[in-house]
Amino acid sequence: MTVPSAIPTDTKGRVLVIGATGFIGRYVAEASLSAGRPTYILVRPGAAPPSKAAIVKAFQDKGAIPIHGVINDKPLMEKILREHEIDIVISAVGGSSILDQLVLVEAMKSVKTVKRFLPSEFGHDVDRADPVEPGLAMYQEKRMIYGDGSVKAYFVHGTDIGKFTMMAVDDIRTVKKNVHFRPPANCYSINDLASMWEKKIGRTLPRVTISEDDLLAAAAANCIPQSIVASFTHDIFIKGCQVNFYDGAGDVEVTALYPSETFRSLEDCFEDFVVMIKDEDKEDKIERGKKGLPNPKPVVEALPVTAMC
Repeated sequence: MTVPSAIPTDTKGRVLVIGATGFIGRYVAEASLSAGRPTYILVRPGAAPPSKAAIVKAFQDKGAIPIHGVINDKPLMEKILREHEIDIVISAVGGSSILDQLVLVEAMKSVKTVKRFLPSEFGHDVDRADPVEPGLAMYQEKRMIYGDGSVKAYFVHGTDIGKFTMMAVDDIRTVKKNVHFRPPANCYSINDLASMWEKKIGRTLPRVTISEDDLLAAAAANCIPQSIVASFTHDIFIKGCQVNFYDGAGDVEVTALYPSETFRSLEDCFEDFVVMIKDEDKEDKIERGKKGLPNPKPVVEALPVTAMC
């Protein structure tokens, strides 16, 4: 017997994206709109910073419907979910708002019409990651070259996160599963990245080694957010949390679910940065020429790394 992969539905469900102006959320909202879904984005009440207001306006121009509200207001979220007949809720909130999702879950339970909820877990698998403090506290609430540079990790472009998230929404194989993004072609060590970048720019750069002790000292300094970044970096590039585990019954991987779909390559992403650097360098040379200034020689100095705020 063949089991259909798609969740039975007559129409494309209405999607509410929470955190649509954030780094990951904007890609999810973009993918939802590109898929032709009725897309709603939750926007905080009050005046928004110009950068976020511009993102909201851009989504509106593409057909998104902004709704003012906050996820830790249960009565308001119940009203929003009910009045707009939301079928799918996708949360991409940041670390400081993770616990607010518990209120959102209670609102969805009360309304009883939401068919899928994708919580904000765009990053480490929290059940497998084991960072030191202060990064550990963030998981517990929810519930240069590092080391020798040989530990590998997976790199996924935001557009692919959005694309595969929206594909998984209607896929019955992903229900109550941990969906992993592990494209084999985008599995690199820091040494690999450094060599790729050197090849792109056509010159060799000095390598600055940040040891495990450096990262642990930076994490122990408890300077937020620098120490959190240090603790996660230690977990990824020293302990190898992204590659040193095996999938269980509750895990699925997108390249296995959608073998015909491709990921944007990291090499392609690097090419974007090369173009940006060349454009900026060209503009700088023009300005220096106008002022009669000589062009500086490219000098990169290797500096020692110390743990400090």
